[in-house]
Amino acid sequence: MFLIRSGAIDGYQQLVLRLGQNPVELIAAAGLSDAQLRNPNTYVSYSKLAELLEISASACNAPRFGLLLSELQTSSVLGELAITLSQQPTVGDALDSVNRYLYLHARGVRLNKVKTGDTITLELAFDISSPRGIDQLVQLSVGQLATFLTDLVGPERKPLALLLRQKPRESDSVAQRNTSGSRVRFGAACDGVRFSRQVLVRRPHIDEAAMRRHFSDLIKLLEQRYPGNLRDQVRDVMGQLLPSGECTVERVAATLDLQPRVLQKRLQQCETSYAGLLRETRLDIAEQHLRAHTMAITDLALHLGYAEVAIFSRNFKQWTGHSPRAWQKLHQAPA
Repeated sequence: MFLIRSGAIDGYQQLVLRLGQNPVELIAAAGLSDAQLRNPNTYVSYSKLAELLEISASACNAPRFGLLLSELQTSSVLGELAITLSQQPTVGDALDSVNRYLYLHARGVRLNKVKTGDTITLELAFDISSPRGIDQLVQLSVGQLATFLTDLVGPERKPLALLLRQKPRESDSVAQRNTSGSRVRFGAACDGVRFSRQVLVRRPHIDEAAMRRHFSDLIKLLEQRYPGNLRDQVRDVMGQLLPSGECTVERVAATLDLQPRVLQKRLQQCETSYAGLLRETRLDIAEQHLRAHTMAITDLALHLGYAEVAIFSRNFKQWTGHSPRAWQKLHQAPA
């Protein structure tokens, strides 16, 4: 089963209400619950989300529902993925890293970069299906990709071209413009975004205000989830940062709005340490995936922030007395 962060449809209820329908009823019609979608970092079935978007487009009589939803969003819907990629040296480096980190946001979608003359096309490919189709999901994903890229390039960007293989409806022209001025072209050869090749060498634009809002919201969420429990707050942040390869005491402390020295001191008062919590977090995540067979061991090592699978295997054996594969066999669930 392919999964996606529920934060991908941020603004959904607002849009449905604006279009005169009841979002809770539509969510239930897709076999989901409103509670599932309240935490943006909850993962839900990709195909179910596609079904919800198709149901909503039909009920709202909005054939461009996915594009409309993407126009309400910012890059923050991508969660840690957007922040991780904005730290790369150039826009080109960030785009080269997308597929490595894309699973932080969604599993079942791939991004291909195609160079043609002076232009670059980022083509989206989906490995999922839905009984009602995935047209709206494709619209949403292309719109989100365009938003992320324009945020990455900066406010002085030139308009992008949004490409959709979907045939235009009678009410749609072949080429339209969205609210940012970018051209939306239906009936294209691929689904994706096209832009000037010169963009690749630019340094990523970092929206400091957006990053502050993101971390402020995260702190509030952690305080609600683990009131007064610094140990669990730190482990939660570690779990989010490990896949990016940037889980450092400085980054964890900054996320919690603390100085690294202060964080270390408070952890000592809790009779633990940063290194100890990092080991616990990695072990817990590793055992969960190994027991459920949800990830290959090589991918699991990357997910836990290791540059080499051999280092992960050596550490895991020190913690448990078994290699990852041997541990997995010992804890094989009965058929």
